[in-house]
Amino acid sequence: MEYKNKNILSILDYKTNDFDDKVALGIKTQLGWKELTYHGLGLLSRKIATYLINDLGIEKGETMAILSESKPEFGACVFASVLTGMITVPLDIKLTKYELRSILLDCAPSLIFVSQHYLDMAKMLQQEVPSLKHIIVLDEHAHNEGLVNIYDLPDNYKAKWRIRSQKDTALIIYTSGTTGAPKGVEISFKNMTSQLIDLLDPLDEILGEKKGINVLSILPMNHLFEMTVGFSTFLSFGCSIYYTQSLKPKDILGIMTAKQIGFMIVVPAFLKLLKTSIENELKNSPKIKQLMFKLLYHTAKFLPFYSIKKMMFKPIHDKFGGKFMGCISGGAPLDIEVGRFFERIGIKVYQGYGLSETSPVVSVNTDKRHVLASVGRPLRHFEAKIDPETGELFLRSPSVMKGYHNMPELTAQVIDSEGWLHTGDIAKIDKDGHLYITGRIKNMIVLSGGKKVFSEEVEAVLEKSEYLAEVCVFGASRTFGAKDGTEEVVAVVVPKEHLYNEHTDEEIDKMVRADIKNHLLRLTAYKRPVNIIIQREPLPKTTTRKIKRKEVKELVGAI
Repeated sequence: MEYKNKNILSILDYKTNDFDDKVALGIKTQLGWKELTYHGLGLLSRKIATYLINDLGIEKGETMAILSESKPEFGACVFASVLTGMITVPLDIKLTKYELRSILLDCAPSLIFVSQHYLDMAKMLQQEVPSLKHIIVLDEHAHNEGLVNIYDLPDNYKAKWRIRSQKDTALIIYTSGTTGAPKGVEISFKNMTSQLIDLLDPLDEILGEKKGINVLSILPMNHLFEMTVGFSTFLSFGCSIYYTQSLKPKDILGIMTAKQIGFMIVVPAFLKLLKTSIENELKNSPKIKQLMFKLLYHTAKFLPFYSIKKMMFKPIHDKFGGKFMGCISGGAPLDIEVGRFFERIGIKVYQGYGLSETSPVVSVNTDKRHVLASVGRPLRHFEAKIDPETGELFLRSPSVMKGYHNMPELTAQVIDSEGWLHTGDIAKIDKDGHLYITGRIKNMIVLSGGKKVFSEEVEAVLEKSEYLAEVCVFGASRTFGAKDGTEEVVAVVVPKEHLYNEHTDEEIDKMVRADIKNHLLRLTAYKRPVNIIIQREPLPKTTTRKIKRKEVKELVGAI
């Protein structure tokens, strides 16, 4: 499979013909399973594109927005955008009206595709965004209130498709939690094609002869990791992609069993949730079963063969549907203990690394040594180097974004004159070329004596506490005394909810502080937080479950 000198439009043509009646996209609804074959996806995409060109008079280069949960129709709209010659802006459904309005004013779409659930929001946005002329509803059997629905469009598939230059913008991705000054990452067709080529190597290694397996998608489609890998790349491999309307482990395991899911794209927080679910079930099982698991778990440490591990932990694999082989984890650093847990029970976890600015995947760890802390070697067309002064990772590749939409000065700050992207990540590269991401420059805390502390390093230690559900470490500026203007290390922690059912608040405070003090002995004294704030409410997070560090600082009045 090779994409050199081919554009995304021709790839779409090849794949809808190659896989024809195989299921491309599916979701479980209240009415049962809704599935689109590759042929059906191609037809629906062409029907929508023909309507946009012939009936709405959409011109090449205009922008469309999509406000919807992940579902098969979302994918059809993305392909219709390509066929029509448009730029796609997938929106985060968790953003407020103010945040969405700010984004739409920045990218000026002429139309928005919307699911029934977010129709009222789309109507409100249309009143405040002058460019937004058309609203089109995605859901079958929806109450359209006079609006156009993609399922009611005429059966016309014969518009002349618009070929785009590799330099043209395909997507604008706005980062989670965008506020008054939205930052949109422009991804070109060249960026997308480069990613498809580069991902052939790791996915060939991961999937082997099992290409075309069923994949479960749990990340939102506005997330570039999902759009590039979970959607575009897996479709190019002929996989069947299924979406879920719930992130509850019980519901996800039900889909995995029903559709014999073989692979997933996940964020680390999901793996942590799944591990906790398995452990809770074990805690409620008979003592003999718990002892047997511990014995097998210890023994599996010395076994290199996943097939044997799968047999050893067959009851767990059966709950996953029996076909599940593993997942790529990205979007945030992988908790090594969580990764080790799944590897030990026979489920492979491939840690990936990337940024929206790199379209987004930079590396996937398929290393046979199973060094979970590494994010692997950079993909085929990436160059990587470390700034000797700051330790910052610089990257150069055809996958590096065109730039930030309408923000040339900010673009020039992160992409230098030689084309190197300044990632903001602190990293090291070992003698074999494997990458290790150790922190973020902006998360670096500079103490009064000039010593530097990385939030991620302290968090990694505190997260080992059996009492803590969430941890966030940051630097708070001193505003008094001899150290005025310098920073000190602060940690905000959230105890596990079950503790509140078993202990008083005062008992929990004492237990947690004592446990934290014990764990912090692993760190040199200057890295230990001088202030530990315990709160019960969950910390604010992005759609991919990353803790919003800035909002946590504001929440506790540390700014």
